[in-house]
Amino acid sequence: MLKRVLAEVVGTFWLVLGGCGTAVLAGQYVGFQGVALAFGLTVVTGAYALGRVSGGHFNPAVTVGLFAAGRTPAGDVVPYIIAQVVGAIIAAAVLYAVASGAPGFELAKGFASNGYAEHSPGGYGLTAAAISEVVLTAVFLVVIVGVTGSSATAPFAPLAIGLALTLIHLISIPVTNTSVNPARSLGPALFVGDWALGQLWLFIVAPLVGGVIGGLIGRFVTEPEASIGAAATPPGAPAE
Repeated sequence: MLKRVLAEVVGTFWLVLGGCGTAVLAGQYVGFQGVALAFGLTVVTGAYALGRVSGGHFNPAVTVGLFAAGRTPAGDVVPYIIAQVVGAIIAAAVLYAVASGAPGFELAKGFASNGYAEHSPGGYGLTAAAISEVVLTAVFLVVIVGVTGSSATAPFAPLAIGLALTLIHLISIPVTNTSVNPARSLGPALFVGDWALGQLWLFIVAPLVGGVIGGLIGRFVTEPEASIGAAATPPGAPAE
């Protein structure tokens, strides 16, 4: 368990540092397309590196969704979520230490936080933001459950999952700055405070709801032989 929890800390740290770091430090150079790709690349690299240890969740919505799909034992849910939150906060702290070294840096500019209404990049309201986060997280879980349920597709699972996350960001960065991950939202919000913490509830609730929906759908439509033992099976390798 200790190794698996540490893998989730490191993997979530990498996801938040790589994705949010690209948005904060390089967003003006790479645009939202580059930010979307960065989030996808963190999942691909993190899952290939650490998936064999913990399953490569790096996201409370994924952990809860895989529990709903019968892939994650109940005893793993809370330790994994705590580890993911810790990793996200550490990553946000490192990112703040780097970003604050630039002249003119202001946390008020957002620090890659998620938001709706006046804090949505495109000005989208609460309803649009909620629908986007629930639906896209659900689809993300359907992809994850589908590509990790067969030994034939397992070696390519991290690539499929990373591409799915890239596409999700391409769709929803203008809507909410894309969460689909409560830990990713919490880390930056703790540093921004104010409005980011006030709107954080949506980016905790909506991805978790979407994760459960996607996990249940994935469980229903994918291989019936998928077992709880697949919980520790990394997205990049067949069960041993």
